[in-house]
Amino acid sequence: MDFHIPEEILDMKRTIRAFIDKDVEACSRQIEEEDRIPPHLIDKARELGLFGMSIPEEYGGLGLSMLERCLLLEELGRANMGFVTYIAAHVGIGTTGIVELGSEELKKKYLPALASGEKLGAFALTEPDAGSDATNIKTTAVLKGDKWILNGRKHFITNAPEADVFTVIAVTDREKGARGGFTAFIVEKDFPGLSIGTIEKKMGLRGSHTAEVIFENCEVPRENVLGEVGRGYASALRILSRGRVMLAARCVGACNKLIELSARYAQQRVQFGKPIASFQAIQWMLAEMATETEAARWFTYRVAWMVDQGLPVIKEGAMVKFFASEVLNRVADKAVQIHGGMGYMKEFPVERFYRDARITRIYEGTNEIQRMIIARELLKEFEV
Repeated sequence: MDFHIPEEILDMKRTIRAFIDKDVEACSRQIEEEDRIPPHLIDKARELGLFGMSIPEEYGGLGLSMLERCLLLEELGRANMGFVTYIAAHVGIGTTGIVELGSEELKKKYLPALASGEKLGAFALTEPDAGSDATNIKTTAVLKGDKWILNGRKHFITNAPEADVFTVIAVTDREKGARGGFTAFIVEKDFPGLSIGTIEKKMGLRGSHTAEVIFENCEVPRENVLGEVGRGYASALRILSRGRVMLAARCVGACNKLIELSARYAQQRVQFGKPIASFQAIQWMLAEMATETEAARWFTYRVAWMVDQGLPVIKEGAMVKFFASEVLNRVADKAVQIHGGMGYMKEFPVERFYRDARITRIYEGTNEIQRMIIARELLKEFEV
């Protein structure tokens, strides 16, 4: 494995960190209170090319490898998680399918505007009766003439209220089900029959909006099939496995920020006449936080490297998402404990990180589902 980091990526990491620590952090309380991301932050993210990280250069993106993307997402993970999710859902599952599975015509049509951030991407798989059991989706697509007609309802779709382009998984052959009966489509927000339903009120991720997407005889051009007809379930798994690696990188970045906040606070907070950083209980928590984060970091780099080598990562992608998100939740819990009562107050960022961290064990596949994937793939390797 070669983890050499090009100088231009190191420069971009420094630029992103400065942007996160100075501009985004200054607006975090505003994001929390208003549940919206200030437009100037989105404009700056566009200027930095953050919306085009996963899109090839020939379509206007940065053309970064998976390892390079993870290095930048690690820096973004230090930021307000609602802001990061807005970008990461676009960079990951929102555009990956078009990049990896789209025809040349579809790539030319959609990727330039997605790369610049002019348009925002989203991924629509989850339904009221199909969360962890993605094979149970009910949204249908029927070919009539030169259009596919979609009917159904998706929910918990990140970026849905703002998104311009959706990757949608629908049933095209109920009898075949997930084994040849699901198909992926590119659906624009202005296609007749698409509407946005309830915008959910969540525990965390303020500024990142999640909503229903409703299809009522929604008309989708025949050429907007993503990949092959009937291969939608496999396409979804491929998109999600890539997204899980990038989610792990964001978790590592959040851990880094929590360790930094906790170490600094522990040296400033005085109890019993001395900084609490001098107490073994605090030192051990910091040591555990740092050690687990380091393990998650290098695990993430390894799986990213595997993606760049063209190796299958169904098992490893599940592993790294599962591990890194569990680490983040343990780190966030210890960060609140180190801060004591202040860690429970909204004026301190660890309170926000604690709430926001919880969703990482649920979205892009619950950690229970990740365990099932890992076990299934492992048993295949040692089948008797």
